[in-house]
Amino acid sequence: MSPEPIYQHGSSSGIGILLVNLGTPDAPTPRALRPYLKEFLSNSRVIEIPRWIWWLVLNGVILNTRPKKSAEKYALIWTPEGSPLKVHTERQTRLLQGFIGERVKPVPMVEYAMSIGNPSISEVLSRMKQHGCERILVLPLYPQYAASSTAVAFDAVFSQLKKMRNVPAIRTVKHYHDHPGYINALAQNVRDYWIKTGKPDKLVMSFHGVPRFTLDKGDPYHCECQKTGRLLAEALNLDTSQFQVCFQSRFGKTEWLKPYTTEILEQLGKQNSRRIDVVCPGFVSDCLETLEEIAMEGRTTFVQAGGQKFHYIPCLNERDDWIHVLVDIALANLQGWLGLEKSEEEAEQSRQRAVKMGAKK
Repeated sequence: MSPEPIYQHGSSSGIGILLVNLGTPDAPTPRALRPYLKEFLSNSRVIEIPRWIWWLVLNGVILNTRPKKSAEKYALIWTPEGSPLKVHTERQTRLLQGFIGERVKPVPMVEYAMSIGNPSISEVLSRMKQHGCERILVLPLYPQYAASSTAVAFDAVFSQLKKMRNVPAIRTVKHYHDHPGYINALAQNVRDYWIKTGKPDKLVMSFHGVPRFTLDKGDPYHCECQKTGRLLAEALNLDTSQFQVCFQSRFGKTEWLKPYTTEILEQLGKQNSRRIDVVCPGFVSDCLETLEEIAMEGRTTFVQAGGQKFHYIPCLNERDDWIHVLVDIALANLQGWLGLEKSEEEAEQSRQRAVKMGAKK
């Protein structure tokens, strides 16, 4: 069991909000990518094939070749502050803390962690406990639920709870793929871009891909992506000929969710499309999959196939409307917890009563 923080009589039972993202390597180097990829690709929710077969493939082939290739891609998007995903997640955390503090007193502790890499969920949960958080809301930064992303985050949280003697109360947010505020923020982000650049012939909505068999086994991810795409198109007043939902990041020989983004971009290029815009509604922060795979590789695929203008629309990142959506989601899921914290005066009175009854100071 992990050591418990020293109990303080009369202390307030604090509330914490833990944002969770997938993760990022510590540096754009093969040395940093190898342990990151090993941890990620060793997860049985991410790779659902027999363990002994995958162990041979992972350790015999992938970890000897992919770290160098992945490091080269990360190097293309790395910033002076570090990985774009980590930078955006840190900023979102600070903004959420500030915005929610305008509506709730005392202000909940807001932290972020990564399912893979640093800062780890175990490290951050322990820190939140040390700061007196006895009620913690886990809010993954994945609008659409998938076992390979959201459930991985939940697994890491509950694995850490198994090591605690005094387990905090936990609530989780499963998804918000059809939350009106999220859809409105997505739509306004696109509108703001179009105000500056004009409209394209077609809006391509590219979501992260997962193997097709996950849908057959009951994972709702495909359906939730389709619903997000439909609601976004409706908010933008697009008909079916003006947008396309597709899936990126295919890996291995297994069939993945279709249509594939690369094939759609090639097809639109061969049709000599004047201009297409690509948006990634499944990502709330720009990262390798948006900045390199879509904005760079996707552009090349489209143009080499004969397309003319390719525009990538950035993710929500630190938009005020998006952070306010996070506040709304958090507050909706904190109902019944808010207002239970003691004021400093109440906490001191409680402590004094405990001391009078023989408790240690």
